[in-house]
Amino acid sequence: MATPAVEVRELVKDFVDGAGQVVRAVDDVSLSIREGEFFALLGPSGCGKTTTLRVVAGFEDPTSGSVLLRGRPVLGVPAFHRPVNTVFQDYALFPHMTVLQNVMFGLRMAKVSAAEARRRSLEALAMVHLPDAGERRPGQLSGGQKQRVALARALVNRPAVLLLDEPLGALDLKLRKAMQYELKQLQQQVGITFVYVTHDQEEALTMADRIAVMSAGKALQVGTPDAVYERPSSRFVADFIGETNFLEGTLEARYGERGVVRLAGGATVAAALRDPAAAVGHAVAVALRPEKVTLAARDASASSLPRSDDATTELPGVVADVHYIGTDTRYRVRAAGVEFVVRVQNRQTGFDAMLPRGTEVVASWRSDHASVLA
Repeated sequence: MATPAVEVRELVKDFVDGAGQVVRAVDDVSLSIREGEFFALLGPSGCGKTTTLRVVAGFEDPTSGSVLLRGRPVLGVPAFHRPVNTVFQDYALFPHMTVLQNVMFGLRMAKVSAAEARRRSLEALAMVHLPDAGERRPGQLSGGQKQRVALARALVNRPAVLLLDEPLGALDLKLRKAMQYELKQLQQQVGITFVYVTHDQEEALTMADRIAVMSAGKALQVGTPDAVYERPSSRFVADFIGETNFLEGTLEARYGERGVVRLAGGATVAAALRDPAAAVGHAVAVALRPEKVTLAARDASASSLPRSDDATTELPGVVADVHYIGTDTRYRVRAAGVEFVVRVQNRQTGFDAMLPRGTEVVASWRSDHASVLA
């Protein structure tokens, strides 16, 4: 197998807080990041993602564990001697320098000739769509332009790995979405490994080839965006990424990769077993995305007991609430002693197509679209 661009092995980082207590910020994290990959560290504030990035960058020393860059151990190697560059949320541009001087700064520190530094810096500015901004000062730039300059300055040194710590966090929503697309395009163009820290799930899903979801210092799940969204391995991951229903119940039986859960109202449903902590006889939740559920009005002449098999779950219920939100309609359904949300895309016209409150319905979904989680 190819040597990973970044390898983190059993990383632990402890801090001492103001009260003299030891706080574990990173707890036994191991990651293997491929060459040329866009890899995201995703999680809430305080989960350890930025600390992990800072250890890779060389700004923090770990309590234990190791970091390898392209197969070479780098613990003890100063940050400025590691083949990485870092882009921060606050841009960290020198206000008294021109844009071109900011981009050239690292090259001049590395003793690259003035002519070569200028040539490479102009190429970098063209790469981030700022070919004519070289003589301007940072104070004359918009937030998006400043972030492009910071990217150019980081890329001009041709690092093996680019580390990005919430680089779009200071931008407004519209600009942030535009920059997400540009950043992904840029990464594909230059082919450099990007390690990207964010708390924004949509940002990670949009740009990353793979995501590590972190909580309380641990990497709970590492996978492609569709894997962590469609097949969460823990309740935290299912809850943190996207909207999720949790149907509470008890795990009654296991059949290979599928479990049978008895819900509060007595009905049983089948779902995929993805959490190793889910145990027979114990309380669990069935995680179900609202858009995975199909909703149909129940024919009063039909049997009150809907069809159910291993591949499909069907529950009779009633529409408790309904909200029209433009692109889709959001229903709250009561069924089998639980409540859950269903989102139906509005393919027809407005209110005429909506199921009114009080409608008896059948909610159905594929069992492998639901996950049994402890």
